Amino acid sequence: MANSKTHIPIVKNMNSTGYPQGHALLIGVANYQQISSLPAAVLNDVIDVAAALTSPNYCGYVPANVVTLLDAEATRPAVLKGLSELATRANIDDTVCVFFSGHGGIVGNPGDEDSILVTVDSDLADIKNTSISSDELAAALTRIKAKRLLVFIDACHAGGASISKNLTDAKGYSLKSGYLENTFTKLAVGRGRALMASCRADEVSNVFLGARNSVFTTALLAGLRGAADTNGSGFIKVFDLFHYISEEIPKLIPNDQHPVFKADNLEGNFPIALSHGGRKSPNSPASTPTTQEKDPWSALEDILIELYPFGPRDQEIWSRAGGDLSRLHFHPTGQAAWHAALRTLKQGGGGKSINFSSLLRTAKEDFSNHPQLAML
Repeated sequence: MANSKTHIPIVKNMNSTGYPQGHALLIGVANYQQISSLPAAVLNDVIDVAAALTSPNYCGYVPANVVTLLDAEATRPAVLKGLSELATRANIDDTVCVFFSGHGGIVGNPGDEDSILVTVDSDLADIKNTSISSDELAAALTRIKAKRLLVFIDACHAGGASISKNLTDAKGYSLKSGYLENTFTKLAVGRGRALMASCRADEVSNVFLGARNSVFTTALLAGLRGAADTNGSGFIKVFDLFHYISEEIPKLIPNDQHPVFKADNLEGNFPIALSHGGRKSPNSPASTPTTQEKDPWSALEDILIELYPFGPRDQEIWSRAGGDLSRLHFHPTGQAAWHAALRTLKQGGGGKSINFSSLLRTAKEDFSNHPQLAML
């Protein structure tokens, strides 16, 4: 499991394999200090997601870039510190995942309610000062500079067949459990930001009796381990992952749980991790002779749209390849930007030092294990 206390500085080597641009903060609380506990699956969820993310055979994240906070480690100050450290170490071209498994709570009067993230040290007698409000969480996420940020919320767990709608403690205090729909929307605000929640606001996130993981995380883990890469591209992509989860959960628990996806301003189906360590399926449509025989410019365009969905400015790919961004026109989507940029390049524009070979070479340096790039 990834170290939850120490951060090792990582110098990104763009020639290395794996997914060095991936960062994650994973939080799980089952055994609260003063509030009713949750199934052990909550902790397993974090441990297993961390293992999938850091496995070179699955997602390829650098282990030092994946931080876990479990039970006693997941205090309010520690979670806020973890988010602050994540904002410090993740750069604009990185990919960030934040995962929370534990209690969610609802505070306030009807019509003026707010959702809170319940940390291990939360006290129902002083819940507003001992939990993390949706505004605090949203502000912490806003400080993360990465252009690709995905938040997972697996809260309000139902162990076995049912769960109380209220959180309780030994002093007689109680709090309505759950997460509000408008909170999901709030946490997904911003360009390149998305959220996946385990269930709708009026549902519970189920854990089968004796199961190692919650229903949601069972589907998430299968997706991260490659099942969501249905095209065999070598990448787990955000839309593909949610599509897989939303298809799988009804198979596990029909009609009772529906995952939620929220996104405010996504330009494309961006990758969040490697699939099977970046190995592309030999049966992938992208490996068929038709694609191999495709015009190299068209093939490169398809690959660049996939790997750099925000366009030539993404990860400074154009500049690093010797291009001049000032020679390119602005376009509202990454796909349109790539189409126009490559047309300009084909006609001899885009900068004095950039050409097909330098652009391809730079992309190969970033994704040295990408089979389609190798074919070019």
